Amino acid sequence: MTDAQESAADATLQFSGGAQRLPPTSAPPDLQSVPVPVPLLEPREGIPPVTRTQEALDEVVAAFAAGTGPVAVDAERASGYRYGQRAYLVQLRREGAGSALVDPVGCPDLSALGAAIADAEWVLHAATQDLPCLREIGMTPTRLFDTELAGRLAGFARVGLGAMVENVLGYALEKGHSAVDWSTRPLPDPWLRYAALDVELLVDLRDALEEELADQGKLDWARQEFAAIAAAPPAPPRQDPWRRTSGMHKVRRRRQMAVVRELWTARDRIAQRRDVSPGKVLGDTAIIEAALNLPADAQALLALPGFGNRMGRKQLEQWQAAVDRARALPDPELPLSGQALTGPPPPRSWADKDPVAAARLSTARAAVSALAEELNLPQENLITPDTVRRLCWEPPAEPTPEAVAAILAGPGARQWQIDQVTPVLVEPLSAAPAPSADSDTATAG
Repeated sequence: MTDAQESAADATLQFSGGAQRLPPTSAPPDLQSVPVPVPLLEPREGIPPVTRTQEALDEVVAAFAAGTGPVAVDAERASGYRYGQRAYLVQLRREGAGSALVDPVGCPDLSALGAAIADAEWVLHAATQDLPCLREIGMTPTRLFDTELAGRLAGFARVGLGAMVENVLGYALEKGHSAVDWSTRPLPDPWLRYAALDVELLVDLRDALEEELADQGKLDWARQEFAAIAAAPPAPPRQDPWRRTSGMHKVRRRRQMAVVRELWTARDRIAQRRDVSPGKVLGDTAIIEAALNLPADAQALLALPGFGNRMGRKQLEQWQAAVDRARALPDPELPLSGQALTGPPPPRSWADKDPVAAARLSTARAAVSALAEELNLPQENLITPDTVRRLCWEPPAEPTPEAVAAILAGPGARQWQIDQVTPVLVEPLSAAPAPSADSDTATAG
């Protein structure tokens, strides 16, 4: 049993049937390979009251400022229901403070809470998903521990929170409310229980994973990754987000692309005004169908999938107006077939454009893959594929370890990544290209 399991057991958790018991440490021979997890049904101190007022928030701030140790932090969004990725519930837990559920609708400014725990290590699961919405309400960590990323570096095959808590600590979390509409008010008790349980064992999981990473010699790697996440600036707005419309690969002509752009922009404007998910305003399938068919009028639009009889005349006319705008655009104003490349071309074209670079990339990929398997971690966590592509497309004139390491550092590779992959990349970059058939003929002549 890990220290985290012992501490969780000592905390008087409540399990099914009301019995308090530890995760199974032994089982009959036929079950030893599949331990039975213990269902975790109730937070240790029960479901915390939802903090909705400034007075209640002040009490939470004081309690967490007086607490000790890391702070477990989680946020619930309303993806698929509301526009954007704002937080609709923030959950926290800290030694000495217990758990708290804070409603960012009633308390939209949580900067005081963020400041109260600014010096603490924040423990999050899949931190990059929650940090943008936390930042919007005034909460930004200076130090963090990401239990999902820690699981990846430690070689776990399944790194969702439920799977990690089950495999590492031996408890089963109920995950039935992960995709509900968290903008609902009031939030039902079963949802609040689920939300509180998400931070119940997060610090225990952190402690167990830190021990595992230390045993594997990867703890410093993880710390470098966590520091990079905490220091990363907000992501810039995505260029041409309409190009990510599902089914876009079917759209080939520039005029059709203009229809996608106009419909996507109109849909986004309506969704933002109504504060609903864009998919609830108009589906991606409908946008693509309109682009492929270029309907001449609202009646033709009505016949396309996604523009059914339940759509009112006014709605049909607004979508047809977007199609008409795209149809009327002069050719110079049509979107380009693809976004301007800022790096190497797609690897599928390398064999024709630069066979030597294609051979370098193939050898380098194989070397990185073998190293990732040896280190028991995902290849993309060892080094990003884009970094390898850029290096192989434009290698240094003299592929010394120092030159390769300098190029790897350019896109932001961490030092541990550079130390690991540089030795295996020098050889592919140094290998002399195989002589072509023409050169063989010339030599023979």
